Amino acid sequence: MLRLLAAAFAALTLAGAAGGAPRKAFSFHLVASGFANADYVTSAPGDASTLYVVEQQGVIEKVRGGVDAGPFLDITSRVSFDGERGLLGLAFSPRFASNGLFYVDYTSADGVVHVVEMRAPGGVGDPSTARELLAVQHPWPNHNGGQLVFDRAGKLLVGIGDGGTPPGQDTAIGDPMNHAQDLSSPLGKILRLDPSKPGAWQVAQLGLRNPWRFSFDRKTGDLWIGDVGAATWEEVDYRPAAQAGRVADFGWSRWEGNESYNPKVKTRKPLVMPLYQYRHTDTGQCAIVGGYVYRGAAVPSARGRYFYGDYCTGRIGVLTLTKGKASVVYLPDRIAPLTSFGQDAGGELYPVTSAGDLYQLR
Repeated sequence: MLRLLAAAFAALTLAGAAGGAPRKAFSFHLVASGFANADYVTSAPGDASTLYVVEQQGVIEKVRGGVDAGPFLDITSRVSFDGERGLLGLAFSPRFASNGLFYVDYTSADGVVHVVEMRAPGGVGDPSTARELLAVQHPWPNHNGGQLVFDRAGKLLVGIGDGGTPPGQDTAIGDPMNHAQDLSSPLGKILRLDPSKPGAWQVAQLGLRNPWRFSFDRKTGDLWIGDVGAATWEEVDYRPAAQAGRVADFGWSRWEGNESYNPKVKTRKPLVMPLYQYRHTDTGQCAIVGGYVYRGAAVPSARGRYFYGDYCTGRIGVLTLTKGKASVVYLPDRIAPLTSFGQDAGGELYPVTSAGDLYQLR
């Protein structure tokens, strides 16, 4: 059961500092609590009044005004919730109000990554309407990816990790089968499909280790990717709108961030190096949680800034891009264990945690 927390807030305030920070302070307020292993949040196009919180075990909860509005979907019988596996992504059709279509990404007990289309008659997801669009045998339990996003052309994109690490293998040895650079493999990629037309998935981007959340700037169309690193570096990757629809190589596993990782691996052109990176040894960070460029109305001073975080520490970075150069400031307090950010239909920003908390930038 969710608890109404309209008056409560977490004092995560950024009050103007070096690196292009906003002059006016802003903060993340606690909206609701009580979810089970929340790992994503979003809303349907044109309806910012209802939030949909994804729970990793296979449930999607509806929230209105910080109050539980009932389940939207329950596919726990189809989902393997184990470590990084589970129900990991949700996207609504741009025409959801008229066609009732939505899309989920989950892993099943046999380790297969599924992207499935379903319908929501009466505003509730119906698993019996499932139409499978993608099934990828994922060799090992980690690096499942899971983000689902529609681009401006109405095509559905999904991020899938490089396949992970075999049991017993040194985790510092990344992508041993070179999936991320193999164009015949869907692993280590962002894939693209028009779900309304027959056709195969296409490679949209490659050379990714585990794109744990990517997004398009709703104003500019720029592409932002948070790609989880291996032994040392976490990275923010970026493609301007004019180039976001073209295939690019983000360098894994030849590169981890800007540092050489596996010199034997060959990359493709264009090779895109990180816009920004941070090291694990910096305050105990371990895995980037990609986010969004804020375009909401609640906090004008935050508009145009990219928000991302770190899973282990809950540290939230605010990146400002000026003439192609990134500057970052960090909020003084943290949201942990941070699992994802999401946006509503109005562009407002919401982080969620595996502890079951939902916040909003206000």
